[in-house]
Amino acid sequence: MIEITPDISLAEDEIEEHFIRSPGSGGQKVNKTETAVQLRFDARHSPALSNAVFLRLKPLAGQRMTKDGVIVITAHRYATQERNRQDAQERLVALIKQAATPPKARRKTRPSKASKERRLDSKRQKSNLKKGRGRLRNFD
Repeated sequence: MIEITPDISLAEDEIEEHFIRSPGSGGQKVNKTETAVQLRFDARHSPALSNAVFLRLKPLAGQRMTKDGVIVITAHRYATQERNRQDAQERLVALIKQAATPPKARRKTRPSKASKERRLDSKRQKSNLKKGRGRLRNFD
């Protein structure tokens, strides 16, 4: 079990891992070993995630989520399979943890009477300043 929050935990069989060859530069060994990991998690059909969490997860995952609701995370930062596996799981947990916290509701606020007055005063001052920049008239 992978615990994300106290009320959300994923079963090990919900996560599918495939090891692939790591892209990028390397020595002779890089062409023979499969150290990168591609982690797949079916978020849409997961019993651990509520519909609200899934809907918040969708925009957070972005292009990492397929049309079918499967999150695909590829990790190839490290040289060992185990560390890449750990990295991919940590990234998945962080993503779901971020989606699990509901956004803070915005409270409507109104500007105070004093702040409106200050705004209008500054507008009047700027207006007078700009009027003073006009062409000078001859009073001869």
